[in-house]
Amino acid sequence: MNVVLDAFGGDNAPLEIIKGAIDAKKDFNVDITLVGHEEKIKQCAKDNSLDISALKIKHAPDVIEICEEATEVIKSKSNSSMAVGLKMVADGEGDVFVSAGSTAALVVGATFIVKRIRGIKRAALATVLPTASNPTMLLDCGANSECRPEMLLQFGVMGSIYMNKVMGVNNPSVALANIGAEETKGRELELATYALLKKAPLNFAGNIEAREIPKGNCSVVVADGFSGNLLLKLYEGMGKFFSTELKGMLTNGFASKIGALFLLKKIKAFRKKMDYSEYGGAPLLGTAKPVIKAHGSSNAKAIYNAIRQAKNFCDGKVIDEVTKALAVIKEQNKQVEAEAQQA
Repeated sequence: MNVVLDAFGGDNAPLEIIKGAIDAKKDFNVDITLVGHEEKIKQCAKDNSLDISALKIKHAPDVIEICEEATEVIKSKSNSSMAVGLKMVADGEGDVFVSAGSTAALVVGATFIVKRIRGIKRAALATVLPTASNPTMLLDCGANSECRPEMLLQFGVMGSIYMNKVMGVNNPSVALANIGAEETKGRELELATYALLKKAPLNFAGNIEAREIPKGNCSVVVADGFSGNLLLKLYEGMGKFFSTELKGMLTNGFASKIGALFLLKKIKAFRKKMDYSEYGGAPLLGTAKPVIKAHGSSNAKAIYNAIRQAKNFCDGKVIDEVTKALAVIKEQNKQVEAEAQQA
């Protein structure tokens, strides 16, 4: 397996990308190709006494910056590390692409270079959220601000397969993000989506309100990209808020510091649970080849875990399973149409 890694994507590139790749190469038994300006990669490794002899390098002279238009990845920046890496995967030179670069550019590049699975309407950005019990996948998290019901149905199918094959969840439950739990709640989009999910070959758990998501009572939460991004950003913000408040309470005065020593193990476990770097990145579900979006501020640990996630994505044969599931749904729709015509 060859993991194609964008060496110049993210705030901490290329140093943290290189360090994460070196550690992942040692532990995961995969080939890793760093994509980016070859001389700069080698100079960075030399300056920081890093041995990159076990890694491959694919030269790509340009970088697409976070401030640039997303479509430039397929126009003026076709020689960027992101575009070249995506093309490698599309052409079969790599099995999975990982980048901490511009999310918008990655979605555009993956859609037009790697392309979508046949039958998938839109690729969805999926994020695994920490909860009180088991992790929950939220999708779409921002790739598609406007969605149709059939798109949300496909998001539910892809999320369910990912949680089963990659996260090891048996019979994942799928819920629809809504303003109430009742079947009659929501806009036309949610009402129509509810009807589709209810008939789909999924463990559909109905609607779920935002306040219920942190409890971890479902494995997958489906939303349009606008709502999903709002949920994600609020989730991230509240996580930082609680972390800051907790730190302040435990370091405010001598007695608090003494109490913190007795809670140190639990505090560390909580911080690990809320740490995005533990999850590595967000898969872009629906592309014809696996694509992983790592956090823009990823350090070596996050890149290491993103590569682990990329390997699990490939090993779980998620794309093959999605293709099979789409065929089942298509056949079901044909039967429904045939029955309707006979009636």
